[in-house]
Amino acid sequence: MVMTADAALAAYEAARHRLPAAGAPGAARHARDLSEIAEGFDVFLLDAFGVLNIGEAPIPGTPERIADLRAAGKRLLVVSNAAGVPHDRLMEKYARLGYDFTAEEVVTSRGALLAALAAHPARRWGLMASRAAGLGELAGFDVTWLGEDRADYDAAEGFLMIGSAEWTEARQALLEASLRADPRPVWVGNPDIVAPRESGFSTEPGHFAHRLADATGVEPAFFGKPFANIYDLAFSRLGPFDPARALMVGDSLHTDILGARVAGIRSALIAGYGFFAGADVDGPIRQTGLAPDFILDRP
Repeated sequence: MVMTADAALAAYEAARHRLPAAGAPGAARHARDLSEIAEGFDVFLLDAFGVLNIGEAPIPGTPERIADLRAAGKRLLVVSNAAGVPHDRLMEKYARLGYDFTAEEVVTSRGALLAALAAHPARRWGLMASRAAGLGELAGFDVTWLGEDRADYDAAEGFLMIGSAEWTEARQALLEASLRADPRPVWVGNPDIVAPRESGFSTEPGHFAHRLADATGVEPAFFGKPFANIYDLAFSRLGPFDPARALMVGDSLHTDILGARVAGIRSALIAGYGFFAGADVDGPIRQTGLAPDFILDRP
């Protein structure tokens, strides 16, 4: 299913009660790109979809921009709700796109989820994910792919929602029915409701998680932006730094901009690509109250 930008914004607002509370809004100052504001920051946290790439293509000029920031001595981290792909495959993708990030510089919601799984007593999990992506790091846990067999849903002691590319309405109905009959924990490794693609917005695990919460009353635990757990993981990679000189760069008000407020750092909204892709941003900012510190035409 592909959503429009208006429908996506409405879906995020409808789920607002499950998102973290917002802090004080930013000044929403306009600039052309990161080069105009880079002097004011030492650390850049970069969203992936809508900032580094759209689908399988890099945003033109962004690999060069990232290289310039690195040459200027800036510290860079990718902070992404990319839960559906094993880390090594994600690194291969960034290399294909022309980026030279190290494995430690890429922090994902998958990583936040894996950290929680490692710290939690063993449990039999039902897995919402793409078989094409493979298990990767999840192979070390007791997981069963969820398909068309209701018995797999009923046998699970909890559910992991990390990838929706192969998810169907029939599987969603099975999951909701199983949870109604026997409520169990639901952990969501990608809180995104949508993601920008070449031809529109794809529906992501967050979309299905909010739906099942509305249908069953089971409130999911979310791992990734805008929740603090992914920022805690990112900050642990950085060591000591000045939050006033750290900038989250993203294309989504409800993940990147809200997440930056939760994390206590400043934010820049990319208006020319990704979620808004050149559309009006001032109206949605007023509507949501989620004003970034900067609005940039492009990365």
